[in-house]
Amino acid sequence: MKPKYLIETFGCQMNELDSEKISGVLDHAGYEEADGPESADVIVLNTCSVRDKAVEKVYARLGEFRRLKRERPDLRICVAGCMAQLEPGRILARAPYVDVVAGPQKGLLLPGLIERARGSGGSVIARRGDPPAAAAETPYIRRRSTYSAWVTISEGCNRRCSFCVVPLARGPERPRPSARILEEVRALADEGYVEIVLLGQTVNSYRDREAGVGFARLLREAAAVPGIRRIRFTSPHPGDFTDELLETMVSCPAVCNQIHLPVQSGSTRVLRAMRRGYTREQYLDIIRRIRAAARPIAVSTDLIVGFPGETEGDFEDTLTLLDEVQYDSAFSFKYSPRPDTAALALEDDVPDEEKGRRLTLLQERQRHIQSARNSRYVGRIVEVLVEGKARSRMALAGRSSDNRIVNFDGPETPPGSFAEVEITGFGPNSLKGVRAGQTRDARRARPPGMEGK
Repeated sequence: MKPKYLIETFGCQMNELDSEKISGVLDHAGYEEADGPESADVIVLNTCSVRDKAVEKVYARLGEFRRLKRERPDLRICVAGCMAQLEPGRILARAPYVDVVAGPQKGLLLPGLIERARGSGGSVIARRGDPPAAAAETPYIRRRSTYSAWVTISEGCNRRCSFCVVPLARGPERPRPSARILEEVRALADEGYVEIVLLGQTVNSYRDREAGVGFARLLREAAAVPGIRRIRFTSPHPGDFTDELLETMVSCPAVCNQIHLPVQSGSTRVLRAMRRGYTREQYLDIIRRIRAAARPIAVSTDLIVGFPGETEGDFEDTLTLLDEVQYDSAFSFKYSPRPDTAALALEDDVPDEEKGRRLTLLQERQRHIQSARNSRYVGRIVEVLVEGKARSRMALAGRSSDNRIVNFDGPETPPGSFAEVEITGFGPNSLKGVRAGQTRDARRARPPGMEGK
């Protein structure tokens, strides 16, 4: 009987893809996926360190597995990812029954690390080296979707934002060769994938210096692969946004008309303390260029409230930024001190209660903006990539090119197909509608043009 594994993932899309890679190497090593913790021989927690809340969720989950380990001593518990890189000692102090602690990239070595732990009878720690290896390559990826695939184009980050642990956890930026990226995209298209999401910590800083390929060119070449209907990318940094990238988004129909552009704060003073590398006005200049483009492009963002030293005036600057930009969606969080970051030297002087108040105000303001923007879609027909059954009372759910969730009624439609949907209603977080035309199987047709033009 094959040994069984369970992977639980915390954090970003990069972690989701890392878990697919870990799953692939475990499959290749002779394991099979378990239905749940009770039937697993190996449990892997692939972790995130961006915020303290994510870290505490992992420790809570490890606490829940203590009983299983006591009842089944042969159960192997592994902690992988960013937490494993940054705090292996703390993990083993709080959960000494953990068998393997494996940082980013080292998750691909889990089959061997598990055997080492089994043979030694103790815990095994494997962290990313310094300097780190090149971007990891593996042919073994167990993809969860049959129509949409994440593709890593770079690992690590060269920026040093004062609040962020990513450069510490994942190291400096290491781009993959553009030829390998495009080879992977072509192989995915041959397998029937219709949507590709290019991933990097600062994805638009990508450059293959040997081949002379920058991010915009890579995007154009990936979008030109036959069979690929949609290309997305995340997350770009405003400091690396270029006119060439904007022109590529306008001129290539397969490149989705949506960009996630994290701003973090609307106050130039706070942005400087965050070491973001741009001012409020410089960020707004990028937004004006995007809004003036020939193709409508949706913009989403990330925001932090309660950063050390943030005054009421600074927070008001963030609220007025929301009003000026009119984001299509936003992810917002209270500032969370992270170990070994430059912001730790700053006094965390905004009380947690005040952080909560500011977050509530910001999110309420943004909900109103999203509702108003979504209301403009009523009566339009949008092309939706079907993802499956809706969580709402509607039958199906999917996403438009500009990344809006669309719940709609219509005949049974397999995930990975495209449907024309007439929008009949809206909320702050999604649209709803009815099927307006026949399904076009994504594997047989190319898009007729740019949605919303």
